[in-house]
Amino acid sequence: MTLAAGTAISPCLWFDHELEEAAEFYTAVFPNSRVGHLARYTVAGPGEPGTVMAGEFTLDGLTFRGINGGPEHAGFTETVSFSVTCADQAEVDHYWSALTADGGEESVCGWLRDRFGLSWQIVPRRLYELMGDPDPARATAATEAMLRMRKIVVSELEAAADAAGARQTG
Repeated sequence: MTLAAGTAISPCLWFDHELEEAAEFYTAVFPNSRVGHLARYTVAGPGEPGTVMAGEFTLDGLTFRGINGGPEHAGFTETVSFSVTCADQAEVDHYWSALTADGGEESVCGWLRDRFGLSWQIVPRRLYELMGDPDPARATAATEAMLRMRKIVVSELEAAADAAGARQTG
Protein backbone atom coordinates (compact mmCIF):
# COMPACT_ATOMS: atom_id res chain seq x y z
CA MET A 1 0.00 0.00 0.00
CA THR A 2 1.23 3.52 -0.71
CA LEU A 3 0.06 6.83 0.67
CA ALA A 4 -2.80 8.40 -1.23
CA ALA A 5 -2.07 11.51 -3.27
CA GLY A 6 -1.96 14.50 -0.96
CA THR A 7 -1.15 12.39 2.10
CA ALA A 8 2.15 13.12 3.83
CA ILE A 9 3.97 12.17 6.98
CA SER A 10 5.87 14.91 8.77
CA PRO A 11 7.21 15.55 12.27
CA CYS A 12 5.17 17.82 14.51
CA LEU A 13 7.02 19.77 17.18
CA TRP A 14 5.32 21.31 20.20
CA PHE A 15 6.81 24.54 21.50
CA ASP A 16 5.82 26.65 24.48
CA HIS A 17 5.47 29.91 22.53
CA GLU A 18 8.58 30.03 20.28
CA LEU A 19 7.33 28.36 17.06
CA GLU A 20 7.77 31.43 14.87
CA GLU A 21 11.23 32.19 16.29
CA ALA A 22 12.28 28.53 15.90
CA ALA A 23 11.01 28.32 12.31
CA GLU A 24 12.93 31.46 11.38
CA PHE A 25 16.07 30.16 13.11
CA TYR A 26 16.02 26.68 11.54
CA THR A 27 15.29 28.00 8.04
CA ALA A 28 18.27 30.36 8.35
CA VAL A 29 20.57 27.47 9.38
CA PHE A 30 19.65 24.91 6.71
CA PRO A 31 19.80 25.52 2.94
CA ASN A 32 16.75 25.14 0.70
CA SER A 33 14.46 25.96 3.60
CA ARG A 34 11.51 28.23 4.15
CA VAL A 35 8.84 29.20 6.65
CA GLY A 36 5.42 28.14 5.40
CA HIS A 37 1.99 29.16 6.59
CA LEU A 38 1.70 30.36 10.18
CA ALA A 39 -1.82 30.38 11.65
CA ARG A 40 -2.31 33.21 14.11
CA TYR A 41 -4.89 33.67 16.83
CA THR A 42 -7.54 36.12 15.72
CA VAL A 43 -9.45 36.38 18.98
CA ALA A 44 -8.38 36.18 22.59
CA GLY A 45 -8.15 32.64 23.87
CA PRO A 46 -5.18 30.52 24.74
CA GLY A 47 -3.00 33.01 22.83
CA GLU A 48 -3.03 36.73 22.27
CA PRO A 49 -4.51 37.89 18.95
CA GLY A 50 -1.78 37.98 16.31
CA THR A 51 0.47 35.42 18.00
CA VAL A 52 1.24 32.16 16.23
CA MET A 53 -0.89 29.18 17.12
CA ALA A 54 0.48 26.63 14.63
CA GLY A 55 2.34 26.48 11.36
CA GLU A 56 4.85 24.75 9.17
CA PHE A 57 8.40 25.13 7.94
CA THR A 58 10.53 23.16 5.53
CA LEU A 59 14.18 22.26 6.12
CA ASP A 60 15.93 21.13 2.94
CA GLY A 61 12.79 19.41 1.64
CA LEU A 62 11.45 17.98 4.92
CA THR A 63 8.28 19.68 6.14
CA PHE A 64 7.77 20.12 9.87
CA ARG A 65 4.54 21.07 11.58
CA GLY A 66 4.69 23.13 14.74
CA ILE A 67 2.32 24.06 17.53
CA ASN A 68 2.65 26.59 20.32
CA GLY A 69 1.11 24.31 22.92
CA GLY A 70 2.06 26.22 26.04
CA PRO A 71 4.41 25.16 28.81
CA GLU A 72 2.29 22.23 29.96
CA HIS A 73 2.68 20.53 26.57
CA ALA A 74 6.03 21.79 25.33
CA GLY A 75 9.45 20.29 25.83
CA PHE A 76 11.68 17.90 23.98
CA THR A 77 13.73 14.95 25.13
CA GLU A 78 16.59 13.10 23.49
CA THR A 79 14.24 10.23 22.69
CA VAL A 80 13.42 12.12 19.50
CA SER A 81 16.21 13.85 17.63
CA PHE A 82 17.11 14.84 14.12
CA SER A 83 20.26 13.57 12.47
CA VAL A 84 22.20 15.68 9.99
CA THR A 85 24.63 13.67 7.86
CA CYS A 86 27.37 16.03 6.74
CA ALA A 87 29.60 15.76 3.68
CA ASP A 88 32.72 17.06 5.44
CA GLN A 89 34.18 18.76 8.50
CA ALA A 90 33.18 22.21 7.26
CA GLU A 91 29.52 21.20 7.30
CA VAL A 92 29.89 19.59 10.73
CA ASP A 93 31.45 22.81 12.03
CA HIS A 94 28.74 24.98 10.46
CA TYR A 95 25.78 23.06 11.87
CA TRP A 96 27.44 22.49 15.23
CA SER A 97 28.19 26.19 15.68
CA ALA A 98 24.79 27.37 14.45
CA LEU A 99 22.74 24.94 16.51
CA THR A 100 24.70 25.40 19.76
CA ALA A 101 24.66 29.21 19.47
CA ASP A 102 22.65 31.42 21.82
CA GLY A 103 21.98 28.86 24.53
CA GLY A 104 22.42 25.53 22.78
CA GLU A 105 24.35 22.81 24.62
CA GLU A 106 26.98 20.37 23.45
CA SER A 107 26.56 16.74 24.39
CA VAL A 108 28.63 13.69 23.44
CA CYS A 109 29.23 11.66 20.29
CA GLY A 110 28.00 14.34 17.91
CA TRP A 111 24.82 15.15 19.85
CA LEU A 112 23.70 18.61 20.85
CA ARG A 113 20.62 20.39 22.08
CA ASP A 114 19.67 23.69 20.45
CA ARG A 115 18.36 26.73 22.31
CA PHE A 116 14.77 25.48 21.92
CA GLY A 117 15.66 22.16 23.56
CA LEU A 118 15.53 20.06 20.38
CA SER A 119 18.22 17.37 20.06
CA TRP A 120 20.34 16.97 16.95
CA GLN A 121 23.03 14.53 15.84
CA ILE A 122 25.63 16.19 13.62
CA VAL A 123 27.48 13.34 11.93
CA PRO A 124 30.08 13.39 9.17
CA ARG A 125 29.51 10.74 6.50
CA ARG A 126 33.15 9.72 7.07
CA LEU A 127 32.23 8.39 10.53
CA TYR A 128 29.87 5.83 9.00
CA GLU A 129 32.54 4.84 6.49
CA LEU A 130 35.18 4.34 9.18
CA MET A 131 32.83 2.48 11.51
CA GLY A 132 32.06 0.14 8.61
CA ASP A 133 35.72 -0.35 7.68
CA PRO A 134 36.38 -4.00 6.76
CA ASP A 135 39.37 -3.95 9.12
CA PRO A 136 37.82 -4.47 12.57
CA ALA A 137 40.74 -2.76 14.33
CA ARG A 138 40.27 0.41 12.26
CA ALA A 139 36.49 0.36 12.78
CA THR A 140 36.90 -0.17 16.53
CA ALA A 141 39.49 2.61 16.83
CA ALA A 142 37.27 5.07 14.95
CA THR A 143 34.30 4.15 17.14
CA GLU A 144 36.31 4.52 20.34
CA ALA A 145 37.62 7.91 19.18
CA MET A 146 34.06 9.08 18.44
CA LEU A 147 32.89 8.00 21.90
CA ARG A 148 35.41 10.42 23.47
CA MET A 149 34.28 13.42 21.39
CA ARG A 150 31.62 16.04 21.71
CA LYS A 151 31.66 17.52 18.19
CA ILE A 152 32.93 14.85 15.82
CA VAL A 153 36.27 15.73 14.23
CA VAL A 154 37.00 13.76 11.06
CA SER A 155 40.79 14.17 11.20
CA GLU A 156 40.86 12.66 14.71
CA LEU A 157 38.71 9.71 13.60
CA GLU A 158 41.01 9.06 10.64
CA ALA A 159 44.14 9.37 12.79
CA ALA A 160 42.77 6.81 15.27
CA ALA A 161 41.81 4.40 12.48
CA ASP A 162 45.15 4.85 10.71
CA ALA A 163 47.08 4.26 13.94
CA ALA A 164 45.14 1.03 14.59
CA GLY A 165 45.75 -0.14 11.04
CA ALA A 166 49.47 0.63 11.30
CA ARG A 167 49.74 -1.38 14.54
CA GLN A 168 48.35 -4.43 12.77
CA THR A 169 50.67 -4.19 9.76
CA GLY A 170 53.73 -3.08 11.70
